[in-house]
Formats: sequence, C-alpha cells, structure tokens
Amino acid sequence: MCRLFGFRSIIESHVHSSLTSAENALGVQAASHPDGWGVAYYVAGTPHVIKSSSAACEDRLFQRVSGVVTSDTVIAHVRRATVGELSILNSHPFQYGRWTFAHNGDIPDFQAVRAELLDCITPKLRRYVLGDTDSEVLFFMILSNIARREDLHRQGVPVEVVADAMRESLATVEATSARHGLADPLLTTIITDGSLLLASRVRKELHLSTRKNRCPERDTCPSFRTECEVDSPFGFVSHFIVSSEPLQGDNVWNAIADRSIVGCDQRLRRREWTL
Repeated sequence: MCRLFGFRSIIESHVHSSLTSAENALGVQAASHPDGWGVAYYVAGTPHVIKSSSAACEDRLFQRVSGVVTSDTVIAHVRRATVGELSILNSHPFQYGRWTFAHNGDIPDFQAVRAELLDCITPKLRRYVLGDTDSEVLFFMILSNIARREDLHRQGVPVEVVADAMRESLATVEATSARHGLADPLLTTIITDGSLLLASRVRKELHLSTRKNRCPERDTCPSFRTECEVDSPFGFVSHFIVSSEPLQGDNVWNAIADRSIVGCDQRLRRREWTL
C-alpha cells in the first residue's frame, strides 16, 4: 500500500523534515514504497504538482523539491502499486483545477467494477481520467459529486459539500464492490483545494495532529496563539496535519477513527463526520 501526508496551516511552513528526515518521513518510507511519489503544494491558492514514477528514496528531485517547499497547504504521497502500471500518470497526487487528491489503499478486482464506477463520473470530467488506477477514478467521482452540489471552480466551496461528496463516493464504491462479491475496498484519502482539507480513513490507518506539546518557536513566531498548544473549545486550529504514521517531533498525534472523515474548513476550524 501507499503512504500519505497532508498539511494545512495558518502560516506558510517548511515541510522538509516531514517529507525527508523525520523517523517516519515519506522519503524514509519510500524504501518499501518504491513505485512513485508526488508532492502538491499551493502558492497563492494555485497548486503546483511534481510527480515521478521513481522511488522517492533514490530520486534527487524528491530531495530537492522537499527541501524548497514552503506552503500553507501540502499533500504528499509515496506509492506501492496495487492497481495500474508504473507511470507518472498513475502517481499521486492527482490534480484537477485547484483540487488535488491522494489515496492509500485499493479497490480489489478493480477491473470488474471500473466501467460501473466510471459511469458515476460526469461526462465533462470523465475525459480527464488519464491513468488506469482506481485512485484517479475515485478522485473524479468525488469531484463529480461536488459538482452536482456546487460550482466546482468557485472559491469557498463549503466543507460540508465536500464531506457529503466524499461520503457518497465512498459509499458507492463499497456498495458496488459488495454487489460484485468483492473484498472490502481500502479507502483512506486526502483531498484539498488549497483552502479546506479533508481526509477519510477506511480500513487503512491515518493519524491527525492539530497542536504541539510546546511549540519551539512560541517566543518568536508572530502567529503563535493558544491553539498551537491547547485544543480550542471552538474547534479552531493553527495547523491540521494527517499522516499514515505519526511523525517524530513536537506534534501531538492521535489515530483517526476508522470509517470517518476529518477535515478543516477555510477558517481552519476542525470538523468530523462518520461514514
């Protein structure tokens, strides 16, 4: 399976440690996940996506990109292929407009249900499915369900709309797999438009951090506030990080409950839904 990392913060931050040097950093995990990597980071609300079908641990480009990325929104992924050949088209994160997406898991016997799931994607979006992974199909299913509720291209799509679209898409995949007598799909994902960020955990582990025990920059950071170290009674956070494994450092980590969606809206207010 793959490994995921998603980051949203009130300030632009350097993510080099999380991607390359922490004990469970993606670059370290890439030794056992050698089938491609990708990083999506946002600049002025616009995603920049860099991907490769090489192993991140052996790719100088991954080291270089990880060393320079400074952003308030980042998604990163290292791949161990289960569905689809090794190619840059099948590497995550996937992108459409401002939206980026990554997936850890698979839909068993995907070819048996691929055509049926493709039919769930609006014709306008279906033509942008360029690879042959289950993950990309799931991404465009979610986008299609957002588009049926809101203008996909406008800024400020409500976080509830995205959560509903994710729930509907995941439920469709599970129902379709069950109808065909297939094994349960593994559907742990991250999606963002650079402003909100949501993650689902379905049968593959995912962890969340929204504060630190003690911020090492508390005395110098102009953006330091109580929420950096203490849970806000109103749900507001200074950072929202999801990772397949907890990363070493000052962050407090908690396992996300199975069959749930967690996220933060445009105001960095934490939200949670059950599937």
